[in-house]
Amino acid sequence: MKSDVTRRFAIGSVAATIGLAGFGLALPDTAMAMTTERAKTLVDALVADINQVIASGKSEQAMYVEFERIFARYADVPTIASYAMGVDARRATPAQMREFTTVFQRYISVKYGRRFREFIGGQIEVQGARQVKSFYEVKSLAVLRGQAPFEVTFLVSDRSGKDLFFNLFIEGINMLLTERTEIGAMLDRRGGNIDAMIADLRASA
Repeated sequence: MKSDVTRRFAIGSVAATIGLAGFGLALPDTAMAMTTERAKTLVDALVADINQVIASGKSEQAMYVEFERIFARYADVPTIASYAMGVDARRATPAQMREFTTVFQRYISVKYGRRFREFIGGQIEVQGARQVKSFYEVKSLAVLRGQAPFEVTFLVSDRSGKDLFFNLFIEGINMLLTERTEIGAMLDRRGGNIDAMIADLRASA
């Protein structure tokens, strides 16, 4: 198992080194059809929805439901989930990948929903966008009460056929690499058993 762990994280490190434009894969040429304005328009809408939820006064659980809706609408969930599972996605059955993607969507929505709930009383402001190779980086600023503003960055592409974000940085923390590490650790604790990892993920969401 040690060799599997080493291989999984070595490949993850290489993917991070060569860049996340393809999530460890090559982006198709259609990604170039995007524009800076389209990327910014997507994140403007995404941020407006997040701001509406954090200002809604809804209960914690109701907010998580809304954050899952937002994640499903604006994120390239299948690609993010596949990246999070890393090399183990290659041996997962189609049924396991479908189940993992569904459970992962709920898990990630709750996890990052908790972080966005910390923004209650403040808001996120989109600052601008720029092209980075075959994807777009859209920077925004979280302006909160009693805290110094900090950066929230979205990476956007249309590799799925739609304009969606595929990665998120909050105060420099990389969502893709963080979740690959977390899912890899879950798999390691279960001896590489994908079904057991999915059950653990479901229980934690």
